[in-house]
Formats: sequence, structure tokens, C-alpha cells
Amino acid sequence: MTYVGQSASAAQQPADERATFRDVVAAYVGLTKPRVIELLLLTTVPVMFYAARGVPDLGLVVWTVLGGTFSAGSASVFNCVYDRDIDEQMRRTRRRALPRHIVSPRAALVFGFVLGILSTVILYLGVNPLSALLSVTAIAFYVFGYTMLLKRRTTQNIVWGGIAGCFPTLIGWTAVTGSLSWTPVVLFMVVFFWTPPHTWALALRYREDYANVDVPMLPVVKPAAEVGRQIVIYSWVMVATSLLLWPVADTSLFYPVAAAVLGGVFLVQAHRMWDRTKGTENLAVIQPMQLFHTSNLYLSLLFVAVAIDPLISR
Repeated sequence: MTYVGQSASAAQQPADERATFRDVVAAYVGLTKPRVIELLLLTTVPVMFYAARGVPDLGLVVWTVLGGTFSAGSASVFNCVYDRDIDEQMRRTRRRALPRHIVSPRAALVFGFVLGILSTVILYLGVNPLSALLSVTAIAFYVFGYTMLLKRRTTQNIVWGGIAGCFPTLIGWTAVTGSLSWTPVVLFMVVFFWTPPHTWALALRYREDYANVDVPMLPVVKPAAEVGRQIVIYSWVMVATSLLLWPVADTSLFYPVAAAVLGGVFLVQAHRMWDRTKGTENLAVIQPMQLFHTSNLYLSLLFVAVAIDPLISR
């Protein structure tokens, strides 16, 4: 059962024969989902600061950021190629390059492989083999685990598929240390528990789109009140996990204070949205995008706190 009305699919967009060189370049850049890349790098670089217990080597940061950018871009391109059929029908995605036919699926596929190869070579030679291996694993998990296996089959798609987005915490740490430890694992779990509230808030806003293309996101198959309840549960676990970094990594008091304040703000927003879902399915009342934007700010500031902590405790 779905909790949204059904609407006609968007008509396939005609090929854009007037596309300029700038349009084509912009289309290829768009395939990499730059906003997603920004978010992933925001969880990579601060971890490098913490791993280095200060400012990491600038050259190492550059190679890690470059390799991470190409890696995330590669995964996004493959996702766009595989999902081009449903992207044509969704309001949020119908202006992407493949639905507009500015880039062909074959060209996009080649582009994805080129980015993936470049990212692996850059991380292997410029950083270390472990970081390169983690990057390849993240790409594979996002493409095969989330995009191809989970996304169209289960409401748990983003819960387990979101693991791919947690890998930058591990890559940032291994780039500096060459090994893994519990510190990046805790941060990995923070991102893991952050992903469902973040994504479900957005999916609630666009649930009709997902329903029309038979993607069983949680807001499609469950009432808004249940979505709100699960968001609150994951949010509490996320905040509790973020506070684990204090004893595990032996941070200064700055980090737990920052994490507690940021977590408190997030929890207030999550509970408020849950309250707004009770007795209604009206998105104008629920306002899920408020929580979505709060989630972006929360993760950004939390990882800024991770970067700042070793700088003030030296």
C-alpha cells in the first residue's frame, strides 16, 4: 500500500540538438552529483585532521580529495546510468543529463569507468593501497549493493545501501595512518545512522515521485507518522554514537560539548517533525525539508568539530 496519489509519468524528453559545449560539460559534471561529493569530502578531510592530531600534510590532502572526488563521481555516474529509466519520470531528476539526452548512456558509462580508474590510481600511488581498496569497495557497494540490488526491492534500501557513503571516514583516516582503528569506525557509524533520517526526510518530500516509479522508499509504503517515528529512533542512536567518540578517541571536552549541542538541535527538529506527522499526510504541514536541511548542517558542523578538536587540544 502506498500513501501518495498516483500521477502520470513524465514524458520522455526529446534529445537536445542545440546543446552547446558548455551544456555538455555541465551535463558531465552533473552526472557526478557535485553536492553529494561535497558532503562526502566533508567527512573525509576533518578525519584527516584528527588522524594527524593537527594539520595533515597538504599534498596528502590534495591527493585524497582528488581521488575521493573521482571515486564519488564514478559511483554517481554509474547510478545515473542504471537509474536513467526512473530518472526520466521523477520531477527531482528529470533534468539530469541522461533523461535530457545530452549525454548517451554509453558515453556516461565510459566516463564512470574513467573516473573510477583515475580515482584508484591516484589513491594507490598518491595515498596508499588501503585507501584505494576502500574506495573501490565503496564504489562497488553503491553500484551493486544499493543501486542494483536494494533500491528497487526493499524499504531498507537506504539503511544498508547508505553504507557506501560512510567509507570516506575510513579513507580519510587510512590516508594519514595507513591502518584502521576504532576512531574512524565510530565516525563511520555516525554517518550510517545519520543517513536514514537525512534521506527519509527528502524521500518524504518526493514520495509521489518514488511511488510513481515503484521505488519502495519508506515514506512510500508507510504513513508519515511511522516515518517520523523511525527517524526519531535513528536520530537518537546517531547522537549517542557521536558521543562515543569522546571515550574511544580520547578527545578534549570541546568535541563532546559540540556533539551534544548539535545533537540536541537535531533531536528537537526530528521530534517536531514527528509531531507534525501525527494525524496528517499533508506535506505542507509536515515540512520534511526542514529536517533535511538541518541534517546537512548537523553533519557539516559535527565533522568541523572533529577537525577543530585536535587543533585546540595540542
